[in-house]
Amino acid sequence: MPRQRRQRINARIPRNRTDHPSQLSNRYYQYATEDAPSRPVSSMRNAPTIPPPAASVDDVPEYSSRSGSPTRPWSPNRATDWTRPPRPPSVSTSHYERADINGSPRPGTPSSRYGGSPRRPLPPAPLFTAPRSTVGEQDTSIDIGDPDDDVFGGGGRTINRHRQHGSVHSFMSESTVIMDEKEAMNKIELGDDDEATEMVDPNLHYGPAPEKQSRRGVRDAQMSKKEVQLINGELILECKIPTILHSFLPRRDDREFTHMRYTAVTCDPDDFTQRGYKLRQQIGTTMRETELFICVTMYNEDEICFTRTMHGVMRNISHLCSRSKSRTWGKDGWKKIVVCVIADGRKKVHPRTLNALAALGVYQEGIAKNVVNQKQVNAHVYEYTTQVSLDSDLKFKGAEKGIVPCQVIFCLKEHNKKKLNSHRWFFNAFGRALQPNICILLDVGTKPSSTALYHLWKAFDQDSNVAGAAGEIKAGKGKGMLGLLNPLVASQNFEYKMSNILDKPLESVFGYITVLPGALSAYRFFALQNDAEGNGPLNQYFKGETLHGKDADVFTANMYLAEDRILCWELVAKREERWVLRFVKSAVGETDVPDNVPEFISQRRRWLNGAFFAAVYSIVNGKQLWKTDHSLPRKILLQIEAVYQFVQLLFTYFGLANFYLAFFFIAGSLTDPKIDPFGHRIGKWIFIILRYACTLVMCLQFIISMGNRPQGAKKLYLSGMIVYSIIMVYTAFCTIYLVVLELIAKTGGKSDLPVSDGLFINIVVSLLSTVGLYFFSSFLYLDPWHMFTSSAQYFALLPSYICTLQVYAFCNTHDVTWGTKGDNVINTDLGTARIINGSIVEVEMPSEQLDIDSGYDAALRNLRDREEVPEPPISENQLQEDYYRAVRTYMVSIWMVANVILAMAVSEVYGVDSGGTNIYLAIILWSVTGLAVIRVIGSTTYAILHVVQKLVEGKAKFDAGNLTYGTGSANSSAVNGSTVQYGGGGTFRDKFTEAKWGMKQQMGKAMFWRK
Repeated sequence: MPRQRRQRINARIPRNRTDHPSQLSNRYYQYATEDAPSRPVSSMRNAPTIPPPAASVDDVPEYSSRSGSPTRPWSPNRATDWTRPPRPPSVSTSHYERADINGSPRPGTPSSRYGGSPRRPLPPAPLFTAPRSTVGEQDTSIDIGDPDDDVFGGGGRTINRHRQHGSVHSFMSESTVIMDEKEAMNKIELGDDDEATEMVDPNLHYGPAPEKQSRRGVRDAQMSKKEVQLINGELILECKIPTILHSFLPRRDDREFTHMRYTAVTCDPDDFTQRGYKLRQQIGTTMRETELFICVTMYNEDEICFTRTMHGVMRNISHLCSRSKSRTWGKDGWKKIVVCVIADGRKKVHPRTLNALAALGVYQEGIAKNVVNQKQVNAHVYEYTTQVSLDSDLKFKGAEKGIVPCQVIFCLKEHNKKKLNSHRWFFNAFGRALQPNICILLDVGTKPSSTALYHLWKAFDQDSNVAGAAGEIKAGKGKGMLGLLNPLVASQNFEYKMSNILDKPLESVFGYITVLPGALSAYRFFALQNDAEGNGPLNQYFKGETLHGKDADVFTANMYLAEDRILCWELVAKREERWVLRFVKSAVGETDVPDNVPEFISQRRRWLNGAFFAAVYSIVNGKQLWKTDHSLPRKILLQIEAVYQFVQLLFTYFGLANFYLAFFFIAGSLTDPKIDPFGHRIGKWIFIILRYACTLVMCLQFIISMGNRPQGAKKLYLSGMIVYSIIMVYTAFCTIYLVVLELIAKTGGKSDLPVSDGLFINIVVSLLSTVGLYFFSSFLYLDPWHMFTSSAQYFALLPSYICTLQVYAFCNTHDVTWGTKGDNVINTDLGTARIINGSIVEVEMPSEQLDIDSGYDAALRNLRDREEVPEPPISENQLQEDYYRAVRTYMVSIWMVANVILAMAVSEVYGVDSGGTNIYLAIILWSVTGLAVIRVIGSTTYAILHVVQKLVEGKAKFDAGNLTYGTGSANSSAVNGSTVQYGGGGTFRDKFTEAKWGMKQQMGKAMFWRK
């Protein structure tokens, strides 16, 4: 077969070759004068025909072709004025892979630049492997007319002497290159059959290994040094946004759309405004008042969680801008909203979350600095007004989808200092700078509904006494509600639902909600401010971050695990104020819940300990309520709520004993052979086995919780929860069996059965007060589906809520996360060696022989006198940890002994068969009934007040519309039937349509379409 050769070649060499001085004035190497034929000067438009070289030329060995090598057409690889000649018909339909964005051929393809293939190797490195980065007029390609005249076969060749950026030579100096390209090419030996075998010197240096694999079509950013003027000694940069993002922006008329602003903050958040830092909303054409300030806190969540929350916020801003008839919002309503995203730790934030922020134009890599003007940077603040949004599927949404501009502040904290410190940046730094009206707190991962933020804001707009508002948190059920197949997710769904139906409405009626969830809540910024002496809600809220030493006792430390509960109490009990808290059920946010046991137990430890100690704090400091300006009825309601919380606190503290006693008396009733449903005394043996299993699991729970993390003892915790579920299922079976048996006995006349009327009444009342009232409240709020899909899982796991979670929480009261600091302090007690000049240093040492002798004498004297060496003092952190563990041990011991004494005393006083005469069991069951009734009354009152409020608002709008209509009709004669101007800028038809749509929505709820 005839040999097939490449048609064009363009090669390069590193610049500044020292072993070819004759080539410094000429771009190309000359042909060997003794053997190679002469050739005319080549040009791009007049390519000469090169005759085959002589056999004596050994400058570059000849390559021999192999059969099967593909025919490769010529393709230009220089951006010059020369145009490509028409391709021959034989290859006119061929397709070849394009080069990457840097102009280099993509590796591993037969269309490689120099015709390389697996069977025909490329020339050895470093000559022909580097990608091309410069284009100049001296880059020349030479036509090869005859296939025999291959430049790789001998004679002269074209070599580019420019150093190629990104090549192997860009990583090494001139002294590193130990051989020139002629020596490298001579390492190729030719066989008798004229085939080339590559033998590259193994000592040839190719530079360091790359840090990461280069992606196709991606060019690494090239850094350069610039001189930047500091503003008041601080680094503030205005950086252009990426070209691609700029190309499809609908608005480019202001600098806030075309430039991203970076500020390196070197001060504490409390000193942000005093140090002269300003945000875009305080300067220039972007100076604006802020009505709504939204805080989104995140730690290491991925881009899916971030975009879910951020896209939900953008949809809410679009909704606010669509309310054209509002006095506050409207087309330019986005100018009154600022979104602040705070990342807790530069090295903790997820890289792809930064990529999502960069896609929005908010973040740019390579701008932030660690030290500015010899001061350490504490936070990196990026400001940009983005016009695009990323949904959870990572798809861009712009103005065509209704997305409006959004003012974003991204605060990337240099160090991980926990969520409380993030809120201090939000309130004390950015909040003081912007002075907003309403502040909304969100956690990354929470997906607010499209109108959630509006309803939260509306609660403050309607009542000037509202200081805080809580939204409804829904548990994420997964795609197609498949998450409910997990009993842990289903039980949490039921818990969240009943809390939003019973607990939150009751507390809202009282005016004091014990906790505003950080996942979706709002505060009035003015109400949070401290007084002139520095005392107030924010001062108490942030005290948990700065507590140390003797002030950081176990009670205070655990109380500040739920610092949001402290903030709620301080708002309601603020001196000489009358602030209240509200629950806004129409403000809905969906969040993911733990779907595995370790994560679930770890999350509830913080919640339970914080709630318990915060409840104790509010009860102890209840007298503060009488120093407020609340009305007398409000103060009475708050005192009633305090009593209600105290009773719940007692039930929480003695939950272990109450659960054991309820199981003991109800399941023990079936030990009587007369009512044993299984016969042959099987009921008695089942009760004995489950009784000892319950006692054993409780004891094991204490041992496991004292020494094991849930992540390290997952099977042990899971086994205990399974045992508790079995006990609960059997207890529920016994309860239902006793009720049915008593009903049969009463209707059939069989009064000789040993089921007493007292036990029957207690059980029936308790069942109706729990399950029955749960159904009633759920139907009242037109949201009953959780009763059918999640109630069974919740009741099966109820003992685990009472026992497993509470035991682990109390056994880990010493585990308080304060943040750790490494031992990075430089000790200077030995002195320092200071450089004077070059390698000369200045040291302090004994100068005279007398000084040396005195040190020796001191050492001998210490050995002779045997002076007692003082023991090193115990560190403050060690003392604090020992104190925490000791108090934990005392507290757990007292709690355990109290529950054991209660359970043993009641079980000894009342036997297994004394259900009807058991006073303690009756007290427990009727207390549960009473608490449930109070919750239902509060929930019903909330629903009634909500309906009344809607009616009052509707009547006010109707009256305002009539007044406007009457005034307008006296001065206007343009009346056209049903399109009469109705007031407020709307028509009667618009009002009728709006009312009709509201009725349809309520009818939809009545048909249980809402899930």
